[in-house]
Amino acid sequence: MPTNKLKNQLHLHFIVFIWGFTAILGALISIDAIPLVWFRVFMASAALFIFQKVRGIPFNEGWGDLFKFLLGGILVALHWVTFFHAIKISTISTTLITLSSSAFFVVIIKPFFERKKIEVYELILAVLTILGFVIIFRSEQLYTEGILVALASAVLVALFSVYNSKLITNYSGSKIAFYELFFAGVFLTVVLFFKNGFSADFFILTGSDWMYLTILAVLCTAYPFVVATNLLKKMSPFTIVLTNNLEPVYGILLALVLFGDKERLSAPFYIGGLIIFSSVLINGIVKSTKFKGRLKSEDR
Repeated sequence: MPTNKLKNQLHLHFIVFIWGFTAILGALISIDAIPLVWFRVFMASAALFIFQKVRGIPFNEGWGDLFKFLLGGILVALHWVTFFHAIKISTISTTLITLSSSAFFVVIIKPFFERKKIEVYELILAVLTILGFVIIFRSEQLYTEGILVALASAVLVALFSVYNSKLITNYSGSKIAFYELFFAGVFLTVVLFFKNGFSADFFILTGSDWMYLTILAVLCTAYPFVVATNLLKKMSPFTIVLTNNLEPVYGILLALVLFGDKERLSAPFYIGGLIIFSSVLINGIVKSTKFKGRLKSEDR
């Protein structure tokens, strides 16, 4: 059992490291957020379709199942569009630091799904998180709009994580990933249609954009999406979202190396980010301690 837990933790950290490249690729790809996500989800769902066909996995879901996947797909689409849009209008660092607040939104949202009360210490840590954001807002007023968009993205990824933790009890990770990515593409197709976003130029991309999109869709989307969804069978959404908070660390370090001065921000920004990250870490430690305490009491 400990070996399996360690294996799961290492697998999770590996895909979080891969996700660290996502923001970098989003900055390197020249197209806007909605077309970027449109290409990403359809390319990733195509890869997953081939994967499931090769493995002989049937596609026989009913209308009720498809509706559930549609809701998940809309959450995926909105999360990724806001995420990449935040990067386009601010910086990788501000977007990733703000996104690290998603673990607290899980804490706030999950009780509504499980009918549990929010604990006092969680509210105290939430106040610390707000303090961190106040410091960031005051120090980086140039990127206020980007921070607000990234904050919306954090709420959406929290909703998405809790929602999928319910779906995974009845469906495989690859099945959820395929349908949600496909329906994310369908949803964005409707959005683009009403925005008159489709034209001949829409499909004309540079060679580097196609290369980055392929890496983004297959290596940074299809593969980790299936792994992360399957891990929800073995870990809580809070644990997964908490570990995801290492993504800003990887992403910011990569951004500093690749983009240099553009990603160097003021000292108060990093202080605010440290407060947010520390409050999330403290929350995880407290939850882990309480969980171990319950296990010991049950053993008695």
